[in-house]
Amino acid sequence: MIKVEGLTKRYARNVAVDNISFEVEKGQIVGFLGPNGAGKTTTMRVLTCFLPPTAGTAQVAGFDVLESPLEVKKRIGYLPETPPLYPEMEVVEYLDFVGSLKGLPSGDRKRRVDEVMEKCSVADVRNKLIGKLSKGYRQRVGLAQAIIHNPDVLVLDEPTSGLDPKQIIETRELIKKLAGDHTIILSTHILPEVESTCEHVVIISKGKLVATDTVANLTSRLRGAETVMVEVGAREGSLDAAHVFGKLEQVAGVSRVTARDPREGHARFEIESVKERSVRAELARMVVESGWNLHELHTVGLSLEEIFLQLTGGESAASTGESK
Repeated sequence: MIKVEGLTKRYARNVAVDNISFEVEKGQIVGFLGPNGAGKTTTMRVLTCFLPPTAGTAQVAGFDVLESPLEVKKRIGYLPETPPLYPEMEVVEYLDFVGSLKGLPSGDRKRRVDEVMEKCSVADVRNKLIGKLSKGYRQRVGLAQAIIHNPDVLVLDEPTSGLDPKQIIETRELIKKLAGDHTIILSTHILPEVESTCEHVVIISKGKLVATDTVANLTSRLRGAETVMVEVGAREGSLDAAHVFGKLEQVAGVSRVTARDPREGHARFEIESVKERSVRAELARMVVESGWNLHELHTVGLSLEEIFLQLTGGESAASTGESK
């Protein structure tokens, strides 16, 4: 749905985007991340045809941003950080106006306005002035205007900026519902937002692409070794945690065992494997054969914040908080 190859954008001597390439499949939600000044906004402006690239190509829904900018714009819905709303208009009036601007036939407009109001949960305020709405409702109206022409691609810039915790949760759930019908690129500096919403991430730093993958795959690539959390309980009587610790250390492929705080009388351990070795099956077998109850066994991944800091060299304290 989106294909970027060797994209470069220069401003005089400054290279804002430096030879980046990535693809976004149809129906995916992709988080677009980077420290301030990394080139995120410039890339978004190229994809939405606000800026021409200096070199390279970018295609959206099969159309080149340089050769067919009008076709690209027809297939993109855009929600900037501050939604383009008219506070003196009613919600239904505004969405009908946007639909006309985007070329919806008058016969289809009413139906489509009703559909997007329902989908974005603003039907209950259809006759209210936009200026009287809460920030959360205004954000939803902004999403409604972005999808009213049923675009193939949605570009969302900081879609939860300035919302309270309840509104943030509601907006994230709405974005998830829009996936599948639309391919979504979500530019944000809030890492928890990406973890809770996106399937893939594209990370750039100093204009260069540093990663494009799922969070799970990035964890595996960066960590190399597998880290597993194990919780063990006794079938009868009390459990000798030191004995369990020793047995875990002896499992083939285990490089390190760390005891964690017990929970409800169960012993808990974090276990790291040697590089390129999975030890989950061997750990489970050892626990069961030793006569203990296996209460929990799961892999422990790096957080997206840890991944982000590793890939960008730690240049992003501002990029992991809730404010710009």
